Amino acid sequence: MENNKLTIGITQGDINSISYEVILKTLLESKVYEPHAVVIYGSAKVAAYHKKALDINQLNINVINSAREAEWGAINLINCTDDDVKVEFGKSTSIAGKASFQALEAAAADMKAGLIDVLVTGPINKKNIQSDSFHFPGHTEYLEQVLGDGNKALMLMVSDVLRVAVATGHMALSEVSSALSVSLLLQKIKLLDQSLKKDFGISKPRIAVLALNPHAGEEGLLGREEVEIISPAIQKAQDQGYYCFGPIAADGFFGADNFSRYDAILAMYHDQGLIPFKTLCRDEGVNFTAGLPVVRTSPAHGTAYALAGNNEASESSFRSALYLACDIFKNRVRYFENNSNPLKKQHIVHSGDLSDLPVQDEE
Repeated sequence: MENNKLTIGITQGDINSISYEVILKTLLESKVYEPHAVVIYGSAKVAAYHKKALDINQLNINVINSAREAEWGAINLINCTDDDVKVEFGKSTSIAGKASFQALEAAAADMKAGLIDVLVTGPINKKNIQSDSFHFPGHTEYLEQVLGDGNKALMLMVSDVLRVAVATGHMALSEVSSALSVSLLLQKIKLLDQSLKKDFGISKPRIAVLALNPHAGEEGLLGREEVEIISPAIQKAQDQGYYCFGPIAADGFFGADNFSRYDAILAMYHDQGLIPFKTLCRDEGVNFTAGLPVVRTSPAHGTAYALAGNNEASESSFRSALYLACDIFKNRVRYFENNSNPLKKQHIVHSGDLSDLPVQDEE
């Protein structure tokens, strides 16, 4: 980062999907990314194809060889795919899967090298991207291995309305119960708490922990997970000073607007959290990979093949993802400045001299 300017990496995602459409539509407004530098990891040929299909001729893209060459206040692109790549709107193809991975791999390498500050990923098809090099359920798991530096990732869905984390992520529903454990939930609660403090500037986060079974298990009548796993995990977290509450039955929780009392929610499985999130947040939601030393966001939607090539996709979620990535990066800088020398901070506060004390926003 140079003089508060960020280098924003963007991966092209699935070239047959709406990914390029939402990327290009977002970047039509220069105020979205100025004074930063945008680096698209993709294909100049594919970008030109999508620009023509969308009738976006006024968007200038600089083709560069390295992120080191990126121009500030401009859109730059690094070619990651072969020139003979073919776009087939609305189709899942092995070519599209290979192209999406090549862009992701290049962007991850540059992020690891410190050449980009934040990463915003375009939607991929989790099936066609699979290969000997990519054998993960999604972006989150891949980035955890490549960029996690030993840290565990947490999928956190973010909007102005609510934040929802998922304990078990991309997993078959039949496997969720056996995957849950006291140690896993305690780990997720701690990750979520730390992210709320570091990434969102909330000093004392309140976390709601959802139950797995209907009516929170009815004291074991409808399932033992709440009694044997979820409640003990919450108690351990509370004993360690975390403000978490539950287990809470999911239906009444969302139906009665109780979620507005909390800074974030920990759901037990994917659809339990994402169905209400996408219902309430519609086009504004963002998928943020919390817990990692790097900042990565993505739109909260998928490839949407049915819309591809029709110029009907909304860029709202991608725009929000780009904004959120920049905000989280700056929040982390502020957080580490505030906590890098606690003795100095304590001296300043007690002496009454607040002139050198960074301001930390609290939501």
